[in-house]
Amino acid sequence: MYKYGQYCPIAKAVEILGDRWTLLIIRDLLTGACHFNEIERGLPGISRGLLASRLRRLERMGLVEKVHVENGRQRTAYFLTEAGQELKEVINSLLIWGARWAFEEPAEEDLDPVLLMWWMRSRVYVDHLPDERVVVQFCFTGARYDTFWLLLTKEDVSVCLTDPGFETNVLVTTPLSTFFQIWLGRIEYDDAQRDGLIEIDAIPALANAFPTWFAYSLAAPVVRQTAVSSTA
Repeated sequence: MYKYGQYCPIAKAVEILGDRWTLLIIRDLLTGACHFNEIERGLPGISRGLLASRLRRLERMGLVEKVHVENGRQRTAYFLTEAGQELKEVINSLLIWGARWAFEEPAEEDLDPVLLMWWMRSRVYVDHLPDERVVVQFCFTGARYDTFWLLLTKEDVSVCLTDPGFETNVLVTTPLSTFFQIWLGRIEYDDAQRDGLIEIDAIPALANAFPTWFAYSLAAPVVRQTAVSSTA
């Protein structure tokens, strides 16, 4: 932790929140991640040791509470305290500022397909899904070619990094950068499909329903509104 040596509330706040990864940990805790592995999956690039260190420090600072929960087996969970919850306004302000001033075309190093699949897994409208299991295969094209699967049922949503062995019901072929921008609200799904940036191979009922199965990113409404405001 860097000490600024200034008796100033901004300096004191930055001493707590200014370390690398800290605000992203807060972001993910605010959006519902609470178990260590869940938080880690949302932060590719962080080591487990550093994540544990950051969580311990947030606990010492009174922003995070560690509790033991029982759900079939004992697990440790992390929840924001009142002080941590009040950072929601800070995160929202950063979201609005970032969408307006720092959110341009994605660089290749910013595009992690596993992270995208993890985000998608947690933002499925399960009540919109068919009664039977749906297997969605994503073929991300571009500088590298990656294939992933989502197994969707009303009871569970799973990400598969290798072929799960089930028949594919919906095949999605698109550049990874395109789907990231759809997910974050920079590109509208219908526009991408019209421009040939995303192809869906499925029976018509599933092809038409596919975009309605996801809530998309929590940031997407802000990104869309920012785009509208900048062109007004």
